[in-house]
Amino acid sequence: MIRYAYMPSPVGPLLLAASDAGLHLIEFRNPRHPMAQCADWEARECDVIGLAVSQLGEYFDGTRHDFDLPLAPRGTPFQLGVWRTLASIPYGETISYAQLAQRIGKPSAMRAVGAANGRNPLPLVLPCHRVIGSDGSLTGFGGGLPTKEFLLRMEGALPAAADLFG
Repeated sequence: MIRYAYMPSPVGPLLLAASDAGLHLIEFRNPRHPMAQCADWEARECDVIGLAVSQLGEYFDGTRHDFDLPLAPRGTPFQLGVWRTLASIPYGETISYAQLAQRIGKPSAMRAVGAANGRNPLPLVLPCHRVIGSDGSLTGFGGGLPTKEFLLRMEGALPAAADLFG
């Protein structure tokens, strides 16, 4: 049984979905790749969602830089490898898609890495917003580029006056 709840955040409401196995989903309002809710989803919190709400609140307050949550993302083995690697990008730092491809041992798979990054079901916790273009530009993000910019500024990864939408 997957349970879900919404939490308010500085970047808009977040949909959280979890089961006893762990957190399955964090979804922004109007996501690029929405995860379809199934008939067996139940609108209520559970321990995992409560823990996620608490830790995400601390993250947005600036007091949490790493998450300690049971995670249960669903994806291909390749996607899971990319998503695991996202978790190793430190708070306040960014890497390029090319660097992410190198870290997973597939330096020529930048497009596939970008696609997997774009399908990350657990943004924020698996910080896909920390992946930027090789030239330092902000590139696609499921929560939208303004959200990506907000998160990177909040983490101190962008200077206050930078305009990286170009």
